[in-house]
Amino acid sequence: METSTSVPLPTQSPILPQESPKPSKKSFVTSLMEAATLRSPSFREDSYLVSQLKSSEKKALQDFKNALASASLTSDLIWGVSLLSGDERADVILLKFLRARDYRVSDAFSMLLKCLQWRKDFKADEIMDEDLGFKELEGVVAYMHGYDREGHPICYNAYGVFKDREMYDRIFGDEEKLKKFLRWRVQVLERGINLLHFKPGGINSIIQVTDLKDMPKRELRVASNQILSLFQDNYPELVARKVFINVPWYFSMLYSMFSPFLTQRTKSKFVIAREGNVAETLYKFIRPENVPVRYGGLSGPDDLQTGTPTPASEFTVKGGEKINLEIGGIEAGATITWDIVVGGWDLDYTAEFIPNAQGSYTMAIQKSRRVAPNEDPLHNSFTAREAGKMVLSIDNTSSRKRKVAAYRYFVRKPTAIN
Repeated sequence: METSTSVPLPTQSPILPQESPKPSKKSFVTSLMEAATLRSPSFREDSYLVSQLKSSEKKALQDFKNALASASLTSDLIWGVSLLSGDERADVILLKFLRARDYRVSDAFSMLLKCLQWRKDFKADEIMDEDLGFKELEGVVAYMHGYDREGHPICYNAYGVFKDREMYDRIFGDEEKLKKFLRWRVQVLERGINLLHFKPGGINSIIQVTDLKDMPKRELRVASNQILSLFQDNYPELVARKVFINVPWYFSMLYSMFSPFLTQRTKSKFVIAREGNVAETLYKFIRPENVPVRYGGLSGPDDLQTGTPTPASEFTVKGGEKINLEIGGIEAGATITWDIVVGGWDLDYTAEFIPNAQGSYTMAIQKSRRVAPNEDPLHNSFTAREAGKMVLSIDNTSSRKRKVAAYRYFVRKPTAIN
């Protein structure tokens, strides 16, 4: 049954409208993915406040410090923090190694020593300034982009471009090329780590979003296994959540291939989103103005370089429902600019301006058109010749599927003429 809902928006500008109620949560995990757990948006990473540790954990931390103090270290620096300095940043890092080894001090100590040696041999501290020649992969294969709702930096990974054999051979054609790619991938991660606080109560881990669409699983097996092993051995507890999107039916096989390289603690952080549920899943953790355009958000590749993005309001369009977003209080001569996006579109969209004066005609800014599933957000502006309101219509009456959406707008008032 078709339903229509009108949503009047505040008349004051440029204040954004209030957010619509959040969509209800539902599971995306199929029976083939029982090993992965869908975590709720309220998930919080472990506390790094020493006062909140159990007595056994405090003892393990002190024993770890004593072991380090007694060791002959070439350098105790990691990510710019001296592990023997005694400050709270060192405690955060040491706790990460301890938690990665379930507070077994000897195992954590061995892990840390190997990590410090690897960083020295790999010259990880020098990697940030290197030009590794992968400009074509930046912003496509692995890249940092925005923050989640809790302030964690987000690293996106998408390996679908390697379905192209020529691209695959150019990047992974021999052992030397693979080593260079791994070094570049470490460089991307180090950029993300550079954004962390390493302070109790601060942001001490990143979010990873991995797009499995078109990923050539067989060809990338060697590279994927090396990346997973390298990250897990040398970057403990630095990922708060791993979100897999566009998960295909064969994910169970892919998961079984990766599973031996992952600790149970790592697997407990997984979030799974099937194809078609990408925007809905990402919106649970990331505000739409920080979600990349390609995944149903409003954030373009260069948007974050201009500062903090303009906040967007979110709403849900139920199956069989039509929603009208009304933006009132527009003065004569004012210019309204807006962006709107619906995850997975495949519905009808119209925009019209309705004057306040009786007898005036409604103006069609955008005639009704079907928006394709993969279209980018729509951006438009309109200068009103008379006072009135803008109405944006989202018509989902031909579908039974609920869809998440977001919009933002601002009104530039007419310039007064002296």
